[in-house]
Amino acid sequence: MNNPKGEGILLVDKEKERTAFYLVKVLRKLTGIKKIGHAGILDPFATGVMVMLIGRPYTKMSDKFLNDDKEYQATLKLGVATDTFDCDGTFTESSTKVPSLNEIEAVLEDFQGCIEQIPPMFSAKKIEGQKLYTLARQGIVVERKPIQIHVHIELLDYTYPELKMRVACSKGTYVRSLAHDIGIKLGCYAHLTALQRTRSGSFCLKDCVDAKSLSDPSFLYMPYLRKQI
Repeated sequence: MNNPKGEGILLVDKEKERTAFYLVKVLRKLTGIKKIGHAGILDPFATGVMVMLIGRPYTKMSDKFLNDDKEYQATLKLGVATDTFDCDGTFTESSTKVPSLNEIEAVLEDFQGCIEQIPPMFSAKKIEGQKLYTLARQGIVVERKPIQIHVHIELLDYTYPELKMRVACSKGTYVRSLAHDIGIKLGCYAHLTALQRTRSGSFCLKDCVDAKSLSDPSFLYMPYLRKQI
């Protein structure tokens, strides 16, 4: 849709080891627009759908998009736990147990529908004004209240030590915590090694532009802009 101001919603497929701030930075340079935001971050190791909001009228919509449900493809490594519950953390526990497929399927049934989840210490969630990851980096662990989330998990593949699954979930779900909790329930530990967001609300991965394109000053981004109806 034509947008002469260059403002709108741009769907970007984030590449690995990049941050939301990096995408904001390259988009400011590409568009010449300073007011740029997003509708939910992804961890640096994760890839997939980032809803980038270009221009003040669109950054004001961020709360609306933050409430959208999400869908991911996740890869877990069984046998090892980390302090961050993902591949960027430090190993904390290990196990030689190899769960059977039947055990995997039975445990995943416990993570369907409305469940409670405790936010991880390595997260941006705030308690008494402080981000949890700031405390975690100091070795401080504080009590966190569980939150209610809605999850649907589909097993895609299991070849020990890798477990691949599709996760559809509500706002506020930490897939890293799902990985950790599944590992605990299996009695073998687990952490997240790969995560791809395939959908955010009605926005899908197939509609995204490659994040690498944004670094090219000749890239014409405006044909890919969307306006909120």
